[in-house]
Amino acid sequence: MKLRKAVALLATILMLVASFAGCAKNGDNKDATTDTNTNTADSNNDTQQTDTTDANANTSAANDQIVTLKWITVGGGMPTNYEAWQKHINEYLAEKIGVNIDVEVVSWGDWDNRRNVILNSGEYYDILFTDGTKYNAAAKLGAFLDISDLVKTAAPDLYSYIPKDYWDAVSVDGKTYAIPTYKDSSATQYFVWDKSIVDKYGIDYQNVSAFSDLTAKLKEVKDGEGTAPFVLGSDGVGMVTADYDQMGAGLPAIGVKYNDNTRKVVSVFEQEDVLKQLDTLHEWYQDGIINADAPTLAETPSYRMVFTAQGWSGAAKTTWGPNMGVEAVAAQFGDTIVSNDTVRGSLNAIYSGSKYPEKCLEFLQLVNLDSHVRDAFYYGLEGENFNYTADGKIEKLNSDWNMAGYTQGTFFNVSQLSDADFNQWDEVKELNANAKPSVLLGFTLDTTKIETELANCSAVYQKYRSELLTGAKDPRELVKTLRTELDAAGFQTILTEAQAQIDAMYK
Repeated sequence: MKLRKAVALLATILMLVASFAGCAKNGDNKDATTDTNTNTADSNNDTQQTDTTDANANTSAANDQIVTLKWITVGGGMPTNYEAWQKHINEYLAEKIGVNIDVEVVSWGDWDNRRNVILNSGEYYDILFTDGTKYNAAAKLGAFLDISDLVKTAAPDLYSYIPKDYWDAVSVDGKTYAIPTYKDSSATQYFVWDKSIVDKYGIDYQNVSAFSDLTAKLKEVKDGEGTAPFVLGSDGVGMVTADYDQMGAGLPAIGVKYNDNTRKVVSVFEQEDVLKQLDTLHEWYQDGIINADAPTLAETPSYRMVFTAQGWSGAAKTTWGPNMGVEAVAAQFGDTIVSNDTVRGSLNAIYSGSKYPEKCLEFLQLVNLDSHVRDAFYYGLEGENFNYTADGKIEKLNSDWNMAGYTQGTFFNVSQLSDADFNQWDEVKELNANAKPSVLLGFTLDTTKIETELANCSAVYQKYRSELLTGAKDPRELVKTLRTELDAAGFQTILTEAQAQIDAMYK
């Protein structure tokens, strides 16, 4: 650091001398396309940075000015010790690749509105967390940078590390506009329970094949505890559509069932398997099992007796339980599925107007492949949120760190918790390896001809989503209303176009 300051001071003096000599040039002459790249990794193991990488990165940092990258993402809001954490991580990043990072963590309840403002206003950022609900449309509108070639030169290790199928899954019209997060990139759904509730009421939580299997016990819990056990926020239970591939359309009302070899595009909420789950949610809502304010509740409380989540069973011990402050247990519901949609559950895109696209990719490479950086984003500030044990594992000091780990980078370079009797990331890898592929894996709907209809139908869906997915209204009546308004917004045009594209590709 002292050497860099000396070099920077000398450079400043020389610039002043040049200015007085009449040789100065106006403006910033740094070319955002000339930054150097970093390291290479084997996609079949958890290899972290090599010595060569460190040397190259340090040389890059020494030769380039330190640039600040703005990363906007979603989570539990800004950490209370953010400034101390930022100072720590920026010192490391500056040494490695000449980068400082400025993170804005938007709370869950504000995320949809905040992201829409960012995408529609042209507000400056360098990196934006996104997912399948917005990715396709934003890429087509030019909000995100095409990194198809650049990622291979600016972040070759990261490109090699992430499986090819995942790069294929984020392709839009043959181009790549985001880094897929290599984690639980298949999707496994769980019911998560406070273990003390399971024990108290004798709940057979491991044998649930339909929501209705839980109705009797949840009524018992509600009566015994005197409050709603299944607390929902306005997002409701997205699990009800988990078996349907949305084809990258970003519209849950349309899809193809993951195991339907005929690949028929359907109106998802009109399918009987989905309606039955919605019927049960409505029954729960009427019986007080679901909280009355669910349709308008922006964020759920940290403690809930039972809830649904995507993840892996080990998260009950390492994440879900600690976040609730209790011992938790979890049981899988349905199959583990891999599709374009599941891979697109966590993406990081670079702004098409970013001044430093190469630095963004170098930074994201470190977030994924450097365990020190990965742990800092995942666990927080060493000494305040966690400590390393003698054997390099993690001892969590509290649960105050509220950045969302799934939004950041791979899970497979996150250090293991010291009190875990197994490596939870091994379970995630196994789930990925054994996931059932969607019949449309690799297919992305070309939305060019139906952008208007998709936008209009998405607005209609958002109008009814909360009441539908929280059970607040009779689903069979609500779905009829939804379908009528969807049709008026061009839903049939979308169905027809999607089916035509699928038929052209597979038949």
